[in-house]
Amino acid sequence: MVVFRVAAFHNFKKVVLWQSVCNLSNLEVCSMPCEAKPRFLVLYGSQKGQAQSIAEGIAEEAEDHGLVAELSCLNQNEKYNLEKENAPVVFIVSTTGDGEPPDNALQFVKRIKKKTLSTDHYKHLCYALLALGDTNYENFCNCGKTIERRLQELGAKQFYATGYADDGVGLEVVVDPWLEGLWKAIKGALSKMASDRTGPLKGGAEDLPKETPDSYIPDVQLNLLSLNDHQSCESVGASVDTNAKYASAASSSASDTQTAVSDLRPASPAGSPMLASQSHGTASVTTSAPETQTGDVGVPHDALAASLTCSLPPLSESSLNVPALPSPYLDVSLQDMDIMEPIVRRLNNESLHEVPIYRAVQMTRGDSVKTSLLLELDISANPMMAYQPGDSFDVFCPNRATEVEDMLHRLGLQDQRNHHVHVSLKKDTRKKGAQVPSHIPQNISLLYLLTWCLEIRSVPKKAFLRALVEHTGDSVQRRRLQELCSKQGATDYNLYVRDSNLSVLELLAAFPSCWPPLSLLIEHLPKLQPRPYSAASSCLKHPGKLHFVFNVVEFPACSGRPAGRRGLCTGWLFDLINPGLVFPGKPECAGSRALPKIHVSLRPYCSFRPPSDLSVPFIMVGPGTGVAPFIGFLQQREKERQENPEAVFGETWLFFGCRHRDRDYLFREELEGFVSSGILNHLKVCFSRGDEQEQGEKEITTSVARPRYVQHNLLLNSQYITEILLRQNGCLYVCGDAKNMAKDVNDTLIEMIKTELQVDQLEAMKRLAGLREEKRYLQDIWG
Repeated sequence: MVVFRVAAFHNFKKVVLWQSVCNLSNLEVCSMPCEAKPRFLVLYGSQKGQAQSIAEGIAEEAEDHGLVAELSCLNQNEKYNLEKENAPVVFIVSTTGDGEPPDNALQFVKRIKKKTLSTDHYKHLCYALLALGDTNYENFCNCGKTIERRLQELGAKQFYATGYADDGVGLEVVVDPWLEGLWKAIKGALSKMASDRTGPLKGGAEDLPKETPDSYIPDVQLNLLSLNDHQSCESVGASVDTNAKYASAASSSASDTQTAVSDLRPASPAGSPMLASQSHGTASVTTSAPETQTGDVGVPHDALAASLTCSLPPLSESSLNVPALPSPYLDVSLQDMDIMEPIVRRLNNESLHEVPIYRAVQMTRGDSVKTSLLLELDISANPMMAYQPGDSFDVFCPNRATEVEDMLHRLGLQDQRNHHVHVSLKKDTRKKGAQVPSHIPQNISLLYLLTWCLEIRSVPKKAFLRALVEHTGDSVQRRRLQELCSKQGATDYNLYVRDSNLSVLELLAAFPSCWPPLSLLIEHLPKLQPRPYSAASSCLKHPGKLHFVFNVVEFPACSGRPAGRRGLCTGWLFDLINPGLVFPGKPECAGSRALPKIHVSLRPYCSFRPPSDLSVPFIMVGPGTGVAPFIGFLQQREKERQENPEAVFGETWLFFGCRHRDRDYLFREELEGFVSSGILNHLKVCFSRGDEQEQGEKEITTSVARPRYVQHNLLLNSQYITEILLRQNGCLYVCGDAKNMAKDVNDTLIEMIKTELQVDQLEAMKRLAGLREEKRYLQDIWG
């Protein structure tokens, strides 16, 4: 006899139980009650690791909610099958480039966009989606929107409101409340799906929840600007006794003397034992404020100014909702090696080219606010480096040697810099889908790891701050790290860490009692990414050469950064070429000092190119170094006119802007030469500082304000621009700053279309969106 019993979903925490009692001749076998946890699927597409980290967090937390999460990357299609999936699916996807999918989601997007798929292809699918993006870029969360739109076109049903997280204001503003509501939504979806499956069973209906709406989409507030304005900071339960949740790890850290790198660090300062969580739970922990909080020198905090290391009331007196402690998942050990490896030998691969710097020129005057440099690379020995105007390429730069040295000392591993690093998975890790990071090669030295593999300049995420708490001895410093990673400390985190671009090394310097193990850095620090630059030349005019232009980035001093520093790649390039740098107005010396080589790689995807039809008119908007790709456009046009003298060429416009005519007017002589030769029909230049005004703008009367920015000059030429774009099928290219310039230009274009076509805002936005879809409004912008 076989008996089936269906248990109720009591508060969504009980699951369907199957119990069998088998009576056989001369043998009775009674099956023990077995509980099968409901499952759901988590799929992610991530370029820099943020979407992956969120997806992994969901998978880890699932167990605490009585669920099982199956985690996969979207490109691991052998691990999941959406065509047959009967459990809820959660998508976490980011957007990269000009609205493109991440590399590991590209094939998935291509698959679901096939026109041969029927409209009921995914009618069985129940999904939720969290999209990550940045409103500083025009195609905000475009990958997530593309996936969601296509899923719905194929019949999939949404069980939870989509979240659109903005890295421009802080992902956590949307991510945190979205994750809080996710679990109720998943359980509601599971309940409905169980109801659909068990409905035909006798006696099953009365045991299931009475309210199971057709589409379980909770009312989740996703207001980007006011989510936390009046949000209660109290925990659902009582404050957790910190003594119960934390235990001194001084004894455990002192007793282990194996070769594990977690123990290859100096001990914490005497008298300040480290606190370590006894369990790596996934639910948020509420910690109470200390009775009295003082600074490092014993001064009450209310007598101090707020800073990276010091908070003020009410934060300093608040109970905190601290994130769950991330599960450690890597074992790291160091092995002594007699032979030292070349530091760059592992950079070589098929797509990477080592090329010499042929020439370096400073393009701005010494008193300019920014230092702009032009580098000319000799690619004559690399025929695979063929490029087109508008193409981009990556420069692979190392972490600064002084910072690597500081990190070695900070970890207490300065004497083991040449030891080989061995990384493996912990056998008992609770982390779902744990794997050794793909950017950590085997058999590399510790010096190589810190120089070429890990982004030690990266801004530490809140999960990393939470993990650092466990390795911090001083109670005041530990409390401050808890504040910075808590919900209540979101404003301080943004102000002192995120917006200041504070690096991991700078953070560790500010919290001297924090001694993290090397394994923690490998688990939390992202891959050292190459830096992209736009080609500023045409190989038709400069065969065997590749030019690019950049500003040397400067990060000012701030709380946590006593002295300013240069950007990683631009500072490294500046140091490389400084001995042989040619300055404006000075002749180049014959037989000047030879410049070094750098590693570069062409970026595989590029649509930012001049029209293939020579008769199509086009408009270029590029203030500052944003003019770089357009130099290549015009050099190409110059050669095309020489080779096709009888051809009809479309009109060309360039809108350029800078601060001062005599300090930072980049490529001035070359641009004026293009105008004289008829290659460039209209050059509109504006200067944002001083009383300078472009000569030749005679049509601007005294009653019209002098244009200071490129969007002002666009507005002054509104009739011509809209005629080219809307009636002559012309193209518009914008290159430069995403946070201000690109947004202002976009807003100006909408106003121009409204005025010239006499349409409302919505219609103007549709017209502009149409230009994007037709690839006639293209951007190459950066934050």
